[in-house]
Amino acid sequence: MKLGMHCNAFTWPGGPAAMGQTLASIARRLESAGFNSMSVMDHYFQIGDRPVEWDMNEAYTTLGFVAGATERLRLGTIVTGVTYREPGFLVKQQTTLDVLSGGRSWFGIGAAWAEREHRGLGFAFPPVAERFRRLEETLQIALQMWSGQVKPYQGRYYQLAETLCSPPPIQRPHPPIMVGGGGEQKTLRLVARYADACNIGGSAETIRHKLEVLREHCRAEGRDYDAIEKTTNTNMHVSRDGANGSETPAQLVARLRELRELGMTWVSGRIPNAHEPGAIELLGREVVPAVAGL
Repeated sequence: MKLGMHCNAFTWPGGPAAMGQTLASIARRLESAGFNSMSVMDHYFQIGDRPVEWDMNEAYTTLGFVAGATERLRLGTIVTGVTYREPGFLVKQQTTLDVLSGGRSWFGIGAAWAEREHRGLGFAFPPVAERFRRLEETLQIALQMWSGQVKPYQGRYYQLAETLCSPPPIQRPHPPIMVGGGGEQKTLRLVARYADACNIGGSAETIRHKLEVLREHCRAEGRDYDAIEKTTNTNMHVSRDGANGSETPAQLVARLRELRELGMTWVSGRIPNAHEPGAIELLGREVVPAVAGL
């Protein structure tokens, strides 16, 4: 099992003036601790149970910064909202990240859902069915641009006169595509049709069911189900004594074993104390090696 950190908050001691230094330090410590990856949310405002005013950085600028601070970490979003950027520009952003990181990126994308930040910054927020149609067209555009075919793309929502992408990505035929979400009729069908990885959350029962649905879509699309990497996110707040809402390393290892038994091969963890000295190092000593062979 591969482990990553999912960075879903940037409000750390020292504020924005120290943010770059803190982020670079976290990334280098993850790399030293044996983590496989670092991901970020693609949001413009903070989401969830945190105040909306909390710091939230633009995803691809952040990933480019982390690429320059590291040598081995794989980098990507979980997941880019399809409505935040025009597809041709998005693919150029993703390709640039892959080139400048030396082939360490993946392309995480989904149908988007956060209406407030769309309205807040002036982005159109189409109905859900349209967002899924736009998602499929964006996946088609990405594959055409990465194929080296310089020709028009004519879709219902997007029209590109020439799909030139130079330089091409380092990874061939393209950076791995991760489609995030568990929608059974649309999202998982798009995984089976276009993606190299899925990202599914929920309870063990939910994950098991969603993967069975994905298996059926793979059968219908003629895809090898086992060739699609299964990923999820979880909390990785660990301390020696499991105090203050944290877990002990042994408790986290037990949960990760359960996720592996469900079929997950790559787990990205939310590490709320990552900026604290010793937090990542504890994970590196007692969790990363314990699950590496799973």
